[in-house]
Amino acid sequence: MPEDMMLLGLGFLAVILGATFFIMGLEIGIFPLGSNLSGEFLEKKSILLFSLFGFCLGFGASIAEPAIISIATQAGEVTHGKLDALILRFLIAFSVGAITAFGILRTILGWPIANIIIFGYGIVLCLGFLAPKEILGLAFDSGSIATNVATVPLIVGLGLGIASVVSGRKVMRDGFGFVALAVIAPIATILAYSIFALGVEAGFEIAPLAKEIAQEDGISRSFGILSIVLDLFHTFFNLVPIIVTILFFQYFIIKKPLPNINGAIFGFIFLTIGLYAFILGIQFGLFPIGEAMAKNLIEKNNVFYIYLFAFLIGFATTMAEPALLATIKQADAMAERRLNVAMFRTLVALGIGFGILMGTYRLVNGYDIWVTLFLLYCFIIFLAAIAPKDIVAFAFDLGGVSITVVTLPIVTAFGLYLAANIEGRDALMDGFGLIAFASVFPMITVLGYSIVSAFIAKMTAPIS
Repeated sequence: MPEDMMLLGLGFLAVILGATFFIMGLEIGIFPLGSNLSGEFLEKKSILLFSLFGFCLGFGASIAEPAIISIATQAGEVTHGKLDALILRFLIAFSVGAITAFGILRTILGWPIANIIIFGYGIVLCLGFLAPKEILGLAFDSGSIATNVATVPLIVGLGLGIASVVSGRKVMRDGFGFVALAVIAPIATILAYSIFALGVEAGFEIAPLAKEIAQEDGISRSFGILSIVLDLFHTFFNLVPIIVTILFFQYFIIKKPLPNINGAIFGFIFLTIGLYAFILGIQFGLFPIGEAMAKNLIEKNNVFYIYLFAFLIGFATTMAEPALLATIKQADAMAERRLNVAMFRTLVALGIGFGILMGTYRLVNGYDIWVTLFLLYCFIIFLAAIAPKDIVAFAFDLGGVSITVVTLPIVTAFGLYLAANIEGRDALMDGFGLIAFASVFPMITVLGYSIVSAFIAKMTAPIS
């Protein structure tokens, strides 16, 4: 365990404070802003302008996103430059922008989201079958890694705002689905570009993994006044493209001032403070535990404890994930019927836990990631076909929402450390992939719960 227990305790305190400020920022600034923008664009009756806003929002947030820069750099390094990092970065940002614009169009026109998402995953699986196996793990993880922690709540707010205003739309059925689409886009982009640039058979030696995505946060470990101010500015700078996009469309396209400018300002301030506190907490509290536990479990040479830790760390970090709690609470507030917030939060946490357990089992035993994910997605398609229609889009979104500032760094570090220290495994080909499994299983638990609940309700309903 980490030697400095006081520093560890301060890390956990920072995580708690980060969660508090983060949720406050979402509730008073981001979610209302998304709903208000939806109403303003719909009032102008311009689907084109609304879709253009969605593209600029997705592209602007993604092009400056540190995780996307890290993914592109990693892909370039391990392929010896055969995948150009700058080109890949622009392609990912373009795909996120395009899919955000499409999501707005889809919600307004009422196209069924489940069919679109299933079609999207079908494309991903086909591309994964053709893509070089050396890039599969990184590509499948990229969806959750690339979705911006501030962008995701904002586009959730956009979707909910559209569904609550447009006649004939329902919040649960039509308001969700944006995050699921935003997760699919980077995966498909990396796979397609790798096929184009490398061919079906890559034919190259994998370069050493230079650095871990889990540590690409840009926050220093010193606590001087100047370093804290610089770190807060760095965190805020990641939100600047989102703010600029919103202000440009609000004042130059909609031509109205923000209705609650104080709420928006304080929302982004709280979001910045929350993210900063989270990153510090992860560095000094959660990340050292994950790293130390992985090391100690490998030394014990007992695979059962590795599997147990994989499940528990997935469950615990998800229960602490503020974006998940904020999204479920927002859905509960706007849905046609009340949701059991604690139940859905637990279902997602169980799903993440089982997903990381399954991904760890695949890593330890060296199973093919494409075949395993193919079978899981086939099962999800079956569940989506028989689940209540008003829960499908919500279930698809929860996986992407759940894997952000808390879960991502610990799980990524855990997978890379295991792959680097298990004989016969490669850090790139086997170390990545845990996030992909983690994002799949919440869909299974939530869809499964909705199917069972609907069946019980039908069986216990009084006969008329």
